[in-house]
Amino acid sequence: MEFNRPAGQNLFDKARIVGKPHTRVDAPLKVTGTAPYAYERNDVVRSHLVGYPIGSEIAKGKITAIDAGAARKAPGVRVVITTLEIEPLGIWNYNVARLFGGNVVEHYQQAIAVVVADTFEQARAAAHLVNVTYEIDEDAEFDLDAAFARLEGTGEPSTNVGDFDAAFADAPVTLDEMYRTPSQTHAMMEPHASIVDWSDGGEMTVWTSNQMIEWNRQALATTFSIDPDTIRVESPYIGGGFGGKLWLRADAVLAALGSRATGQPVKLALPRPFMMNNTTHRSATVQRIRLGATRDGKLTAIGHEAASHTLPGGRGENATAQTPYFYAGENRRVMHHLVDMHLPEASDMRAPGEASGLMALEIAMDEMAEKLGIDPVEFRILNDTQVNPSKPSVPFSERHFVECLRRGAEKFGWADRNMTPGGRREGQWLIGHGMAGAYRGNLTLPSGARARLSDGKLIIETDMTDIGTGSYTIIAETAAETMGLSMDAVEVRLGNSAWPVSSGSGGQFGASSSTAGVYAACLALRDEIAERIGAQEAEFRDGNVVAGNTATPLSEIDGELVGEDTMTFGKFHTEEYLMATFGAHFVEVGVHIGTGETRLRRMLAVCDSGRILNPVTARSQVLGGMVMGIGAALSEHLATDTGRGFFVNHDLAGYEVAVHADIPEQEVVFLDTLDPVATPLKSKGVGELGICGVAAAIANAAYNASGVRVRDYPITLDRMIDRLPAI
Repeated sequence: MEFNRPAGQNLFDKARIVGKPHTRVDAPLKVTGTAPYAYERNDVVRSHLVGYPIGSEIAKGKITAIDAGAARKAPGVRVVITTLEIEPLGIWNYNVARLFGGNVVEHYQQAIAVVVADTFEQARAAAHLVNVTYEIDEDAEFDLDAAFARLEGTGEPSTNVGDFDAAFADAPVTLDEMYRTPSQTHAMMEPHASIVDWSDGGEMTVWTSNQMIEWNRQALATTFSIDPDTIRVESPYIGGGFGGKLWLRADAVLAALGSRATGQPVKLALPRPFMMNNTTHRSATVQRIRLGATRDGKLTAIGHEAASHTLPGGRGENATAQTPYFYAGENRRVMHHLVDMHLPEASDMRAPGEASGLMALEIAMDEMAEKLGIDPVEFRILNDTQVNPSKPSVPFSERHFVECLRRGAEKFGWADRNMTPGGRREGQWLIGHGMAGAYRGNLTLPSGARARLSDGKLIIETDMTDIGTGSYTIIAETAAETMGLSMDAVEVRLGNSAWPVSSGSGGQFGASSSTAGVYAACLALRDEIAERIGAQEAEFRDGNVVAGNTATPLSEIDGELVGEDTMTFGKFHTEEYLMATFGAHFVEVGVHIGTGETRLRRMLAVCDSGRILNPVTARSQVLGGMVMGIGAALSEHLATDTGRGFFVNHDLAGYEVAVHADIPEQEVVFLDTLDPVATPLKSKGVGELGICGVAAAIANAAYNASGVRVRDYPITLDRMIDRLPAI
């Protein structure tokens, strides 16, 4: 089924279920510990061996020798496989680093060997007996600031509209500042883990933790040069991903090699310190932002130049992603420099691009508002646009950013905020208020599903995943609504490559794409049912199929009927419109007058994301994004050893995420909007919008509290303490 024009009135506009609050259908399994996660799949594999990975101790160079003799003789060890014994494995489209094979080292903790033993303890102990000799390549760069200084002003802009240089030179009010965001890691609760049965070297079954089932299957096929039809991938429950599990990683590859070598299933989880350097992360950025405006606050020049690091051939972190589109302005120049560095692979992390870019842009907007003497909320309203400012002939499909700002300001009590930086104090705490805009582009991908009606029970099968986002619940809602059933009459089966290929989970596209695919499958099933009862037209409500004056209970339809389809999306909604989601964040902080510690006191997010499919799960997604934004603002930082090329604080003791004690009162408001251009359900994603702009709102509030402007994240005590007002 192709979605090739904006949705008109349909069944979701009179919904009984979709758009209403529902608790998670998978919640009982999760809170009772019975949801089957990858490393614990004893229900499918009872007898298995355990693998333990070994990573490179250098960032760039070659391995000249690996001595695994002692490890092979250690108790319980079945096999030790080294990278020198394997030809370089294939690299799939979206992978950058080679996951195993050959003697070349591209980054620190690149997998170079795996020990397989009877127990985890035996495998880990034997791994420490392996000795590796390297030839280090000293010609490696790990300093992003130095690279930006070299590259600034070179290359071709990705967006170049009007005459930025002339407009900036002529602007009566200008801003020109540098901003920096550090590398960050996903730090999801569940590590990368897989159980692989490739014991006969033929059919491969992989029980894993991965956000994209079909991508994973194709990547395995490319990596091992085998037919994808011989691979089955299952990932029904995932303990968090945030983009870190979009791609095939070393856990599945090493487990597969171990299984093939031993003739038994092998399970392997990447240790947390290994994950931080072996898997992907969000690249650090260096950003220069220049703004020019008239004295009454109209932006006339917008310049954003940024750099991020990547392994050769990678994508980095495009912090300029939002700048061509977010604010009006006739002249703009946007440029992103990808800097080749042999640090671990940089790739997608929640809201890639916008999350880092808005950390800088939304500080710059506040700084400009202060120079102009304009309320930061009103300054953003003044520069709103309903069209793509880089291509004015293309309108936004729906954009309610101004309403987000006004609703948020009213609900937060923005008019009563602290007006003078450093001007409000309660005991030892300086109190400040800040806000920021939020922008995240909206994407949809083709998504398929199968709908089975059997004895009155509706079963939905799709390889869609649930990474804690609520996929099980919103898919059940969509199916129940379309088929006129209650939610308890629907069983949802996810995360199996034997089922139709879906969009998968990532990029904020999962909810809107997968529910559209389920809708298409249910329409196909409705056609099958109508044909079975001999009806030309039929309605589905209250558990019945109604044709004319006859209502037939779906539970009385004999046998099994199946409908299967894939929702595809026509070019109209990417060529004729610009689709995005919008929001506004408001925060109150306290900054300690003596130490510079920043503590959140309250937070508000107002979001514009089309139809909200389930307010309960959507609210959880935004709250989670806000929490990650707190971490990004105040503590998260992968510290880079620029001499050796690795991340030093590679565990959850040294890499500090936000915890319960950091989280204040949080509130989320959803605008009651619809976007007919997005999908038949008129919904857009919201899971990544929640993080966008949060860190900048906190930075702006910290400045408002203390008078100390921090442009380099995170906002730690050392960046504040020597600049605070006198006690």
